[in-house]
Parts: sequence; structure tokens; C-alpha cells
Amino acid sequence: MRLTMYTDFSLRILLYLGTKEPDKLSTIQEIATAYHISKNHLMKVAHELRQAGYIEAVRGRSGGIKLARDPKAINIGAVVRRMEDDFYLVECFNRDNNTCPIASVCGLRGILGKALQAYLQVLDAYTLQDLLENEADLRMLLR
Repeated sequence: MRLTMYTDFSLRILLYLGTKEPDKLSTIQEIATAYHISKNHLMKVAHELRQAGYIEAVRGRSGGIKLARDPKAINIGAVVRRMEDDFYLVECFNRDNNTCPIASVCGLRGILGKALQAYLQVLDAYTLQDLLENEADLRMLLR
């Protein structure tokens, strides 16, 4: 299983904001600079995170973004489910576009389905707070 860059950037934004004081605003440019990634990509991701209620955005000259929830209330599995387009590990997971001739008798789909559920179950066991255990080190690296 490989997460999309979209989900990766979502988690990076949340981690960055989790290292900040709760009321301190950060800009998309600051985050892009810290991670050496595109500001344009982050803007789209931040918009989705705001729509999902994970972050708050303040417009204007001194605006920015911050976490909208306590890090303990941000479940990693929920974030991944929200940000991923699909979880089609193989073609037969997509019933609408499946052209595999052996899909009706192949056992691979069931095995991969169980693996996917286990993967998501592990992610469900963690919150953003768990990822911030080494917060001081993260802050230093993200300066």
C-alpha cells in the first residue's frame, strides 16, 4: 500500500501545525519552505483539511492556518481515509472498471482486502498526538 502525495502532504501539514502553539498561525509558504515542497500543492491540501475540519484558516495579511482540533482528537486512520481518492490495491477492487478475467474466482482480492483492513486498523490506533512524541526534534528540523 502506498499513500498518495496528497495524503502525505496532509499528514505533513498536520505534523507541522502540531508542533506550533495552539493559537499560532502558520502560513502555507512557511510549511512549503520547511518541507521543500510546492506551495501550490499545499494550498489544495490545506483547503481539503479545512473542509474536513482538521485545520482553521484565517484570511488576511496576518492570516494563516492552525489546527482546529486537539492533536489527540485527530485520528490518523480517519485522515488517510478522507484524503485518499480510493483504496484500489488491484484492478478488481474497482467494480466499475474491473476487466480482470479471473476476478470471480481469484482469491487474491480477499487476501488483499484483509491486508488493507489490517493496514487501516493500525492507522486507526494512532492520533496526531502520537506522531508528536518527539515534538522538540520535529520543531528543530522544521525551522
